[in-house]
Amino acid sequence: MTVLRSAARRSKRTLAAAVLALTVVAGTGGWAAGSAQTAVTGPAPGAAAWRADHALGVRLPDPASASPAAVARFFAGLSDARQRALVARHPLTVGNLDGAPIALRYAANARALRAERDRELARATDPAGTRQDHQQAERTAARYAALLAPGRRILAFDPRGRGQVAEVHGDLATAQHVAVIVPGSDIDLTTFDRTTDPYGTPTGMAASLRRQMAVEAPQVRTAVIAWVGYTTPVGLGPDAATGRLAEAGAPRLSRFLSGLAATGAPAPAVLCHSYGSVVCGLAVPHAGRGRLADLVVFGSPGMRRDDAGQLRTTARVWAARDASDWIGNVPHVELLGLGHGADPTDPAFGARRVPAERAQGHTGYLAPGTDSLRNFAAIALGRYGDVH
Repeated sequence: MTVLRSAARRSKRTLAAAVLALTVVAGTGGWAAGSAQTAVTGPAPGAAAWRADHALGVRLPDPASASPAAVARFFAGLSDARQRALVARHPLTVGNLDGAPIALRYAANARALRAERDRELARATDPAGTRQDHQQAERTAARYAALLAPGRRILAFDPRGRGQVAEVHGDLATAQHVAVIVPGSDIDLTTFDRTTDPYGTPTGMAASLRRQMAVEAPQVRTAVIAWVGYTTPVGLGPDAATGRLAEAGAPRLSRFLSGLAATGAPAPAVLCHSYGSVVCGLAVPHAGRGRLADLVVFGSPGMRRDDAGQLRTTARVWAARDASDWIGNVPHVELLGLGHGADPTDPAFGARRVPAERAQGHTGYLAPGTDSLRNFAAIALGRYGDVH
């Protein structure tokens, strides 16, 4: 009988995995609906030149191995002139170096963006290029130019692959409460902000959350970071159904959170949408205790954890899902690498449930006027009694 019960359980798991695969395939018209992505990992371009730079007479912290705390200590020992000199010589490295002073990273990324914009503008008129090459270069240059608009604070920028970026809404240096948005699939440099489905983009979500926080607590200084520091899946193909890209992105998120702590920012509320919650589920156990105050997952396919306890975090764990969100139709299983496991909104998972009755589908949790937006703002402000 024991053998039979074991076989039955295996059959159920196999069936669940098959159902998951069929659900994804049926919902996208086949695996071809999502193209396989190459994950961007390691330091930004220029790391080798940074390591070889001895102009200051000191060894520069290795972007690949130095802890954010060590990076913070290094910059604290430099004069303003020496810091600016490093920005001038190594903008991409300084701009992406977790633990470096916030204002210095803004300056470095602005410099890097200008250089990349000018490079793309040159490509747009290169006689050796095709018409398609010129058009693509013009579009990319326009995206860089948009990120250079007055008032934008770019905390990270990496032009590799589809492009990665992190933007701060508010004054991170003086903020009393901080939130970080971790988005899901189909987000990169070109879709970081857009006019269609604005609240499904990191920029739209971050701006909406910060406005709501200002409504709820007008005297409180806040900052919200839209973080696209990993390679996201494209479409709903195999990348979205497996943890490969999340596994590549999780160390980058952990390091980013450690970098915020090293610069003195308050422990943030981390809000993870859709596939971003898979990244968060893998990152949080390695982020270090106290690195985040709250973890909020919404529209989640699972976190690759059986329950909240496996996150090994002191943060409060919250979960939200709107009844109209199609993600609720995805089976919450994980077998042979396919699927993302338990449903975070299931009471058995152990997360606090966040009401989201007026959210608008899969990408409308932070749309103005929704109860989910109001509740997320209350969590980010630490006003837990206001979560209704």
